[in-house]
Amino acid sequence: MRTFEILLTLLSFVMLFQQKMPRKLAAAAGFASIGVLAGQLFFEGYRWQMVLIYLISAALAFIAIFGKRLQIKMWKPLKYGLYVLTFAMLAISVFLSVYLPVFDLPKPDGAYSVGTKTFHLTDRDREETLTKNPHDKRELMIQVWYPAQGLHGQKRAPLFPEDASTFHEYIEKFADGFGLPPFALDYWRYIKTNSYENVAISSAEARYPVVVISHGFGTSRLLHTSQAEHLASHGFVAVAIDHTYSTMATAFPDGRMTGLTTERYMNGVSENSSKLGNIWTQDADFVINQLDQLNRDAFKGKLDMDNIGMMGHSFGGATAFNAAYSNPKIKAGINMDGSLYNVNGKQAISKPFLFMESSSFMNIKDKTLSGKISDEEIKNSGLTKEEFNKMIEERKKEYKIIDQASMVYIEGTEHYNFTDLQLYSKLLKQLGMTGDIDGERSADIVNRYVLDFFNKHLKETGGGLISKPNPSYPEVKFPKE
Repeated sequence: MRTFEILLTLLSFVMLFQQKMPRKLAAAAGFASIGVLAGQLFFEGYRWQMVLIYLISAALAFIAIFGKRLQIKMWKPLKYGLYVLTFAMLAISVFLSVYLPVFDLPKPDGAYSVGTKTFHLTDRDREETLTKNPHDKRELMIQVWYPAQGLHGQKRAPLFPEDASTFHEYIEKFADGFGLPPFALDYWRYIKTNSYENVAISSAEARYPVVVISHGFGTSRLLHTSQAEHLASHGFVAVAIDHTYSTMATAFPDGRMTGLTTERYMNGVSENSSKLGNIWTQDADFVINQLDQLNRDAFKGKLDMDNIGMMGHSFGGATAFNAAYSNPKIKAGINMDGSLYNVNGKQAISKPFLFMESSSFMNIKDKTLSGKISDEEIKNSGLTKEEFNKMIEERKKEYKIIDQASMVYIEGTEHYNFTDLQLYSKLLKQLGMTGDIDGERSADIVNRYVLDFFNKHLKETGGGLISKPNPSYPEVKFPKE
């Protein structure tokens, strides 16, 4: 909870017992409560989780100030019932405020401030196959984070667009994806990043290595912002792609907003993963080619195009593998908890590649390779036994490729512990989307191991964390040890 929210909540609990206070003290608490409520709405901003506290604090302040004149007499059972109800309502509001918090992204610990720019790219040589219009070309939004200078007192940028109508369209699509009403995510407008928009790139170094980031299917580049900021603060340029029509939401400069519509054009993503994977891999190749022009125009030649890495989560992690496998410009890559696609004919990748896996992935892998999966688990997967066996054969090929590369897994993690979503709410643990590990701890571990990997392979420094177990991070396991 934010500062004014905490003060308002404490005053509300105190004023529950105002009848035991001297009249002047109770009135003073009432006026203080009104002042704090006004301050909270003005300086921090309204959010729906606090509605019950707003109403109760206003009602208790009114009673504290004017109660003597009102001389309200109440039947004792009703009076005590109202006490219990009020206390319960305050507790509910506190719970919602704590477990659906307004938060800032973790502050990166590198030497550089972080700048960010967003670009709209159109691949004129590629038809868009995920729309009905045969004349559409593939359009992408990318966001670049980089070491910055010349901040001149600028404010940190919000995570989501500041424009009110664009923001509301964004959260409508995100809320629809989560099966929630739009107002439930309205408070996301207050989430602050550590980036400063459109500031100059730092002149401290001649050039900065580049890391391309690919999100998971149905998520967003925005869910990898803290990872990008951390890299940028340590002297990298991070470039995150929104894979259009496969995101929760993508906003274009002309006001268009696209959502997650890939399913309509693929007749099932799982059955056409190779086809979609090729689209995403082409997205990555196109963006890397476009960086040459952006380097000349927007970044003053500061991008080190001879040292490019790529990372991704889930389907984006598989895309990072495919792109690194086929694109000679990519020197190293990371797949965060992503199953591979189109593995037939692939051998061990010939360049540095790291698989960062969740605990659940390792459990499934062990069961798959040992054949100890029950009929009940097969039934729960939603596949027939034949379909499941076919999937197992594909997974075995995948595991063979993975086992020939570097791998770590993080105990206590689930799939979304490799995104910023783990910072949004502790309730995600109850839904099985994140694991038992603390979200901030998990985010820190992921960021440090990602940085160490790219330091080693793009800067030729570091590499200590990814080479062997470290007592500072006992959650990180090396399955080949």
